[in-house]
Amino acid sequence: MLLESVPPVPPTILHRDRHAPPPAAPDEALEDRARAAALRARDFAYRIRKADGHWCAELESNTTVTAEYVFMRQALGLELRTRRDGLVRYFFGQQKADGSWGLATNLAGDVSSTAETYLALRILGVSVDDPRMKDAERFVLVHGGLEKMRVFTRINLAIFGLFPWEAVPTMLPELILCPPSSPANIYALSSWARGTMVPLLVLFHLKPLYALPNGRSLENDWLDHLWLDPEKKRIPYSEPLMSVLRATGASWKAFFTATDPLLRGYEALREQLGRTPLAALRERAVRRCEEWILERQEEGGDWAGIFPPMVNGVLALHANGRKPDDRRLALALEAIERFTVDDEQGFRVEPCQSPVWDTILMMVGLIDAGFVDERLAIARAWITKLQVLCDRGDWKVSNPEGRPGGWSFEYCNTWYPDVDDTAAIVTGFLKHDPASGSTEEVRRAVEWMVSMQNDDGGWAAFDKNNDKIFLNDLPFSDMASLSDPSTPDIAGRVLEALGLLDDERYRDVCARGIAYLRATQEPEGSWFGRWGVNYVYGTSNVLCALSRQRIGGGDPMTARAVAWLRSVQNADGGWGECLESYGNRALMGKGRSTASQTAWALMGLLAYVPAQDPAIERGIAWLVATQNAAGSWNEEEFTGTGFPNHFYLRYNLYRHYFPLMALGRYSAAAQR
Repeated sequence: MLLESVPPVPPTILHRDRHAPPPAAPDEALEDRARAAALRARDFAYRIRKADGHWCAELESNTTVTAEYVFMRQALGLELRTRRDGLVRYFFGQQKADGSWGLATNLAGDVSSTAETYLALRILGVSVDDPRMKDAERFVLVHGGLEKMRVFTRINLAIFGLFPWEAVPTMLPELILCPPSSPANIYALSSWARGTMVPLLVLFHLKPLYALPNGRSLENDWLDHLWLDPEKKRIPYSEPLMSVLRATGASWKAFFTATDPLLRGYEALREQLGRTPLAALRERAVRRCEEWILERQEEGGDWAGIFPPMVNGVLALHANGRKPDDRRLALALEAIERFTVDDEQGFRVEPCQSPVWDTILMMVGLIDAGFVDERLAIARAWITKLQVLCDRGDWKVSNPEGRPGGWSFEYCNTWYPDVDDTAAIVTGFLKHDPASGSTEEVRRAVEWMVSMQNDDGGWAAFDKNNDKIFLNDLPFSDMASLSDPSTPDIAGRVLEALGLLDDERYRDVCARGIAYLRATQEPEGSWFGRWGVNYVYGTSNVLCALSRQRIGGGDPMTARAVAWLRSVQNADGGWGECLESYGNRALMGKGRSTASQTAWALMGLLAYVPAQDPAIERGIAWLVATQNAAGSWNEEEFTGTGFPNHFYLRYNLYRHYFPLMALGRYSAAAQR
């Protein structure tokens, strides 16, 4: 399906309004103030609605996504001049005081993000003598130099001859030829890793070298001043085998470390022997990689609706001989341009777009707050037409008997529907009309969602039983995200939907899901949040689900979760959790109060605690007091997660529809 042009949300409306809302009368009841805040939030929601009735706000990540856009255009010889000023403005607008760039605004800078952004600025013509570039240079050197780069930064430098391909952890294109039944195959990888990896297999084989603006690609000294020792660039990525064995024993990490030299030996042998059966096998593998890539390209040019498979797909097709004016490559480039944003903050690229997610969650917020009118029917119709009913998709490999019926996150993604979006839509449709359970779209969605239940009783995002976590020990996997196992936050979303549906046919499915949640509760009483930050998110999703599943407040599982949420409420009445909680359990539920995280905690508590409870009232009072004059909330923090510890997201409507849900649920509970 081709994406129609959608007018952008006016930045003056969407971006952070620092003004306070109208002051409340000193004696105005909290319930009345909450209702007034919800009304202002409703008005804001409809001011930013798209012309065709759906919602979609900018999805922000870090500067490396935009840097990789610059690399792609430089590699393909596409012009950057007209975007130059906006790109430079954006990059320097995100620079931290110490000269670095990082994974999120609320995290410290890191060498890889800084190096990629620095290189992009150099490609755009910014001098190394610019004081801001000098600050970045100092940061990199103080923190260990380019020797500390992660895998994807190595690849991005290697395509310009700034890093040796031989020092990039290797993956063989022949992997594409392994059947799904084999121990190693591409379908053992998570969907996002798969979509990114297959194009990279082509690049690993071809090892392209593209020219920088000075026309050179080999022995280029553009970044030598960022190395502690530029004469020693062939630094191995993995630790020595004996060090790994001492640290982990006979582990998967040790096994993969031992096999990496064997893979490199195979590569060297294949290149030395020339035209042999090994060469023929490689040609077949590269050809199959390109076929795989092209099979999954949408009509509008997208791949999975996310940026990494798109930019890598473009580079792979180009390196394999296609020119920028090739029809398939041209479609892909057009699709990537739809991910760009250009405003007073500068020119940048979204990692993904979230129209289905934003629309259904805004619908739920408005419904929870009691604002139901014909505009919601328009939004529902918009969502319905995007249901994925084509009988294809990588999910079919692990679930061949499943019948399609899910939804994807994005505008254009028919290969990768996801369980989280589908469950949220079932919930939203049932809330909008309880009789929806008998409709064809909801029935098919539920059937698909149930068919995706994993053997452990939980659900993952995109695939069934994609739980080979040992793959994260591959030398290539420095983001620990090569698998897609069950997670409590998604299991909670599904069980909430099934609880609303209340269909006797799914009792056993729900029982297995509840058992999974019992088994995954943290010792402190919380649940992990894979797709939102972090334990506050996971705990909220699970408590809302358990309530719909009629698990009482006296159950030790729910009682411990409620007690944990109470224990992490901030002194100001709100809740917050820092990104560092993914790596440090001591920081669970700790952080500056934010609108989205406060709303999550309130919804979790309201599933079991009366509206008059002091913790609820303090949280609602915080939301009311922090609402801005536009009717939304300010939130600088990233509270969405791409990959824990490695990639974070700021959904610009999380700070709006989640507080609207919380205010609505509070008002409904206060009236009971």
